[in-house]
Amino acid sequence: MTGCPARYDDQLGYWIVDDPVLAREVLLDPQTFRPDNAVLAHTPLSVKALRVLSGVGFALPPTLANNAGESHRPIRAAVARFFSPARVAAAEPLTRELNAARVTAASKALADGHEVDLVQAIAAEPPALVVLHLLGLTNVDVPALKAWSLDSLELFWGWPDEDRQLELAHSAAEFYAWLRARTTAARKAPGDDLFGVLVGLGLTDEEVCAVGYFLLIAGQETTTQLISTAFQRYLDDPGTTVEQVLQEASSVPTWRRVTAHRTTLGTTDLPAGTPVLLGLTGHGGPADLAFGLGIHRCLGAGLARLETQVALDCARRLLTGVRLLEPPPMIDLLSFRAPKRLMVTSRPQAAGRH
Repeated sequence: MTGCPARYDDQLGYWIVDDPVLAREVLLDPQTFRPDNAVLAHTPLSVKALRVLSGVGFALPPTLANNAGESHRPIRAAVARFFSPARVAAAEPLTRELNAARVTAASKALADGHEVDLVQAIAAEPPALVVLHLLGLTNVDVPALKAWSLDSLELFWGWPDEDRQLELAHSAAEFYAWLRARTTAARKAPGDDLFGVLVGLGLTDEEVCAVGYFLLIAGQETTTQLISTAFQRYLDDPGTTVEQVLQEASSVPTWRRVTAHRTTLGTTDLPAGTPVLLGLTGHGGPADLAFGLGIHRCLGAGLARLETQVALDCARRLLTGVRLLEPPPMIDLLSFRAPKRLMVTSRPQAAGRH
């Protein structure tokens, strides 16, 4: 516990809550601290960007992360079944197989004298392949999904100028059009995959797409980023554990809320409509805080832990035999932080650790 009161950040435009005790209080009171702003664009979208998005009917009505209403419970329950402890445990062999294959390929490339980006070579694709498997989704262009995910995170949590916004909006519109097509197909031939289940709940097309939009990003890209961070920290300290990464440097270091009415948080009076930015990691709180608490706790917390642990287990020997070639460039968004790449080369056998 830090004991720090909430403080206003003029540059970000949020009241910052770093004290894990206060952050916990906020997360466990969604009626006072509502999630309405959880997925709003941090940088207001330009007219041109909005026009591109409206061209595909882009909409993000309240469904999961941004929903404190009555519809939240049935949607969450339907999605949660895909991430039950039994299903997550059953996905471990696939997770291990995918990681082992990529570690083997990366090790060979390094042995042949090549430089390797550990993010792209190992961390990038397994989380996507695993979550698609759990959700029953086939025929998905994984490289496209990865690109759509990074672009959407930047669009909604970054600081893009108008030109960059337009590029990102085209990417988000392409992703949304794909979600629309999958939703339409599910209505014609309902199945037991994610889209079939959501259509079966009686959700509108916009609601189905909104669930799919952020679930398919959060279900894999944030795990890729968590694995990348774990690799980076392991290179500096081979004693690093997954729990330490979650506690000190999770890939989702902050999250947003907005006050529904006038309230007091700790010793700070907050008017209605006050945007709040919660510090989830790096402030002495428990590792679990990285996944949120209460009715909006991350549905994939168990899966993310498993995947990161398996990735570390599979890559441990490789990681002890390489060195970084550069300070890693970072994904550095309002609520997402991780290495963009980790370029490494084999460490000469006679050399000590740097």
